[in-house]
Amino acid sequence: MRELAVSDLGQNAGYNEVLALQERLHHQRVAGAIRDTLLLLEHRPVYTLGRSAAHDHVLYSGTALRQAGIEQVTTTRGGDVTYHGPGQLVGYPVIHLGDAGLKVLEYISGLEETLIRVAATFGIQAGRDPRNRGVWVGNDKLAALGIRVSHQVTMHGFALNVNTRLSDYQGIVACGLRDAGVTSLSRLLGNEIDIRLVKTRVEEAFRAVFGYGPDTGKGGLPTAPDAG
Repeated sequence: MRELAVSDLGQNAGYNEVLALQERLHHQRVAGAIRDTLLLLEHRPVYTLGRSAAHDHVLYSGTALRQAGIEQVTTTRGGDVTYHGPGQLVGYPVIHLGDAGLKVLEYISGLEETLIRVAATFGIQAGRDPRNRGVWVGNDKLAALGIRVSHQVTMHGFALNVNTRLSDYQGIVACGLRDAGVTSLSRLLGNEIDIRLVKTRVEEAFRAVFGYGPDTGKGGLPTAPDAG
């Protein structure tokens, strides 16, 4: 089976610092210097604007952003505007689609399937919505997706709301959808969830969906970048 390296970058990760790390790992994976990699982390509060984002989908003024303690960053992934922050598990796979025998849409469907399986382990029946890629429970989005593929290697990935402060979504039109809501595992279950448990289940589901073997413990991955 193919091998996957998983690195937990912890909490309070700066968006630009982790983006720079992804760029380095992407370059190394394209060159064949490292194996497929999955980064797991929680970001500091930030609104990110993808390549197709409308700037008026950020509803807060600069002053309101500063008062809320939320950064705004334009990034290289696809998609519109989304939010990252504490209590949200973000996953950034850096994997070679050619080596995996995957097309881009198959990969995106695999990410959705991974998170649908994770939700199911908590007794939550989640699914897809034809309006927008991601994972949904009814009319509420539980997990957002946004990727970039260059030289057959992926960047960016998914954001699963676990214990996320959902009020922070009030400052944006999330994913450009005005008629949809957002939710989290903790809201659906009525109690806070141990995010370490969610990380374990995400890794297990990701390995199963994409055909990776168990962790070999070889290491060699970066630690969390300096948060600045």
